[in-house]
Amino acid sequence: MKIETLHQHFLESTGICTDTRKITKGCIFIALKGDNFNGNKFTHEALKKGAYKVIIDEIGYHKNTGETILCADSLTLLQKLAGYHRSYLNIPIIALTGSNGKTTTKELINAILSESFNTVATKGNLNNHIGVPLTLLSMDTSTELGIVEMGANHIGEIAQLCKIANPDYGYITNFGKAHLEGFGSMEGVIQGKTELYKHLKANNKSVFINNNDQLQILNSKDIQKIVFGKNDGDYLIQLKEASSKLLVHFEGIDMQSNLIGLYNFHNIAAAIAIGAFFKVSSEKIKHAIEALVPDNNRSQLIEQGTNKIILDAYNANPTSMMAALENFAQSEGTPKILFLGDMFEVGADALKEHQAIVDFIETSIFEKVFLIGKTFSKTSGKNVSIVRFESFEAVSEALKTSSIMNSYLLIKASRGMALERILPLL
Repeated sequence: MKIETLHQHFLESTGICTDTRKITKGCIFIALKGDNFNGNKFTHEALKKGAYKVIIDEIGYHKNTGETILCADSLTLLQKLAGYHRSYLNIPIIALTGSNGKTTTKELINAILSESFNTVATKGNLNNHIGVPLTLLSMDTSTELGIVEMGANHIGEIAQLCKIANPDYGYITNFGKAHLEGFGSMEGVIQGKTELYKHLKANNKSVFINNNDQLQILNSKDIQKIVFGKNDGDYLIQLKEASSKLLVHFEGIDMQSNLIGLYNFHNIAAAIAIGAFFKVSSEKIKHAIEALVPDNNRSQLIEQGTNKIILDAYNANPTSMMAALENFAQSEGTPKILFLGDMFEVGADALKEHQAIVDFIETSIFEKVFLIGKTFSKTSGKNVSIVRFESFEAVSEALKTSSIMNSYLLIKASRGMALERILPLL
């Protein structure tokens, strides 16, 4: 089937679905395959639940009634359909990637731009080779701006996502020690992330650059830029207060964010600059910044009983972990207690990177430190305030006989550790 014909079917449908548990009447179900599932097996169920068409890539599930569309590879067809739909809409697309802060920055950008435009942004962190196409296909003719988050853990992935989304603007939050297992090194991280820059340069498009970040400046030479940060940029955004929630200043207006941590200032500044570039008024930018409340375990400030807690358990890598610790060490509030869980996908240097975190903690003043996970439990040190647990179950048992009150806590780990489970134990 020609992509033009399939796209017409798509326009006549109620949208795309890849999970039969979420089938809506009149949708197109695309049968994707993975290591532990085969969507083709759900063809009959999808049709029974009201799917308009089902795209399959195994002939054994094909029906000659016109309800099924057989292709060579369902995922490839999903990506081609998304790329065609993006061209059909022909709207500005902002793409962002980076090692840390992608989702927070995306939420900030969307909050600001949606004050003046009908926007569609990546939901959650659906930022991979499936999530990006689904984001594009969730846009329609009423969409005025698209915001697409792009994640990657190997070289070549951002380039592939750029081919699908064909962005007009791009922003890289930073380069950090994330997904080192896939990228191999910091050099690999930079090579992978700057595939966004290469795409934008090749297509004569523009990038937003934080001119406080020398690595971004160095890697974005000869590309059209919109610059924010210092006085010599297009947009000057200043940090006024960072001891608790961030207070920023732009065009004569103070904006009180609900985000915490100095590391979030650059995320806020990028979103303000992008909003200003698209002519969102300073008053509307202020409203969006102050209305956005973090959730999903991302830099959440929680008051529970007599304790104040920073819950940042959505993800972690050596760069984001160190930034969170440095910020926490300098912030107001005592006594300070840490709950840190393993950082995943760090690669061959996993123990070395975890030990570097412990070495920093050894020289800092924390009342108590709970290190949780198979890698953290292998680290060493002399600080008696640091206790190690190989599993969550082990620390859970220990907390049954200890009481934490009137304290300031940081909880941070990779998503797989699910350290938000600590909260009900305190």
